[in-house]
Amino acid sequence: MKNNIDKYFGFENYGRYILLYLLALYLIIVSLIFNTPYEIFSGIKEIVFSPDNLITDYMEVGDIGGAFFNSGFMILISTLMIQKTGVEMNGTLIAAVFTVGGFSFFGKNLFNTIPITVGVFLYSKFEKTNFSSYLLPALFGSALGPLVGELAFGFDFPIVKGIIVSYIAGIIVGFVLPPLSQAFLRFHQGFNLYNVGFTAGIVGMFATAVLKMFNKDVAIVNIVSSGNNKELSIVMYLLFGIILLIGFILNSNKIKGYKEILDNTGQLIADFVHLYGFPVTLINMGIMGMIGTSYVLLVGGDLNGPTIGGIFTICGFAAFGKHPKNTIPIFLGVILATSLNIYDSKSTSSLLAALFGTTLAPIAGKYGILAGIIAGFCHTAVVANVGYLHGGMNLYNNGFSGGFIAATLVPIFDSISTAIRRRKVTNEK
Repeated sequence: MKNNIDKYFGFENYGRYILLYLLALYLIIVSLIFNTPYEIFSGIKEIVFSPDNLITDYMEVGDIGGAFFNSGFMILISTLMIQKTGVEMNGTLIAAVFTVGGFSFFGKNLFNTIPITVGVFLYSKFEKTNFSSYLLPALFGSALGPLVGELAFGFDFPIVKGIIVSYIAGIIVGFVLPPLSQAFLRFHQGFNLYNVGFTAGIVGMFATAVLKMFNKDVAIVNIVSSGNNKELSIVMYLLFGIILLIGFILNSNKIKGYKEILDNTGQLIADFVHLYGFPVTLINMGIMGMIGTSYVLLVGGDLNGPTIGGIFTICGFAAFGKHPKNTIPIFLGVILATSLNIYDSKSTSSLLAALFGTTLAPIAGKYGILAGIIAGFCHTAVVANVGYLHGGMNLYNNGFSGGFIAATLVPIFDSISTAIRRRKVTNEK
């Protein structure tokens, strides 16, 4: 049941916008702690002119300050765009804004997201529908930003030609994403929270195939930073502590309503803000952000652009499907897999498999802990081998993998569940 404390700010919906603006301000202030304005400006230039395909850590490319500023700026622009449409800031949009902010640490920037947003806008005009109906594909669709960056700066095109070609491609991608994302939702039955990530993977796969046909190969890169855990852990724990505290205060200094969130399977569409209220959702977001940060540190990994992006996404989707009960089994599955296989559990790619692998949280939510562990285990294997299909141009590689895992495992788990129920009915008779 929705908590009336949502009215704490006096204007409900606008209070949610204010918190997102404050998040953007927090990240921009953090950027100024790490670097000077001149260094940040120089870093942003490096970020904008990099091809951006997986994995390109903006903390390594444009300094820590440049990465934080880029994230804060992208959250600011995204929130302004949503507010301009006049819609309610619900759980799905909060997840989208946090995801944009997270991936703005390793792959998204204003240059490579503009054409995709324009393409989605043109599709809304084509359909004669309000753009507000397509905000999610516009925001999540920037997963294919590296395609724009690669075409503009990754090949031997003259700069003007490269930008024109990249923007035409980006607009086309944005135009086709809305209908495709709606169609592919049925593929995994809502058990993959990163639905647009799966769609973007399919589009990226086609784009990569076309480029290869013209002898334009896209290499998957692995540019990551390290050695900044102390400073970045303070930044992250402080942020999620503030979110948790605000939620607790708005919830009348109680955790009332949190059990209802934990009982939700998380299967799409699970808008926690709409179902349980904004205050208790903030509590869940703060807790999930801390869990994500702690996971990276406990396994001995590095807090860098990609892993912080994963943590931000977990925090955002804590408003739209994720909570400790349905995500921890996924973590356990990934830990089990990395302890048995050839992959290093401390590597950035393994950490991303765990953090973003929580896209499969609804499987654990509906079918139980063991099913979640199996899903995490399988995801670790698949996600390491699908990136070449889209050449790293789909930032949501885990969403791409998660779609296949969900589509494969859900029918099996359904069959097992049905058989168990039949046996119970037979035994009762």
